Amino acid sequence: MPGKITIKLVKSAYGRPPKQRGTLSALGLTKIRQERTFDKNETVLGMIAKVEHLVEVSES
Repeated sequence: MPGKITIKLVKSAYGRPPKQRGTLSALGLTKIRQERTFDKNETVLGMIAKVEHLVEVSES
């Protein structure tokens, strides 16, 4: 499972439940079209699963 993963925010967090907004904030995604790259691990994959309808994920 080693590698990198890039996450891009494609939908706004506005009007979303506080837990989803918190997850996006913890990922460092605050603005639409903002991208962050992370090491691929279970923690990051779990966070992505919680907000998969708001982000676009690609393997680096």
